[in-house]
Amino acid sequence: MTTTARATVQHEDDRVRVTRWDFEDGQSTGRHVHAYDYVVVPVTDGRTEVIGADGTVIPSPMKAGESYARTAGTEHEVVNVGGAPHSFVEIELKKP
Repeated sequence: MTTTARATVQHEDDRVRVTRWDFEDGQSTGRHVHAYDYVVVPVTDGRTEVIGADGTVIPSPMKAGESYARTAGTEHEVVNVGGAPHSFVEIELKKP
């Protein structure tokens, strides 16, 4: 059984929300849909899997400091499968 990772909102205002996600091995974000475009900044190296709404599993390795951006609307779940704790910061862009 997968447990939920710890999400800590570090900053939120009318333009952005910044959340730090801390995962133990096997922990998950839980299934969710992003309401906003977002940027992910890995704090540590890690190996995750992204599970789509249809159950498709996409390997998603993360390298500390190598950011990426995604658009709103896709349903998914992120699971830490790297065998060690993993963290990233998620920056949601509420307004352009």
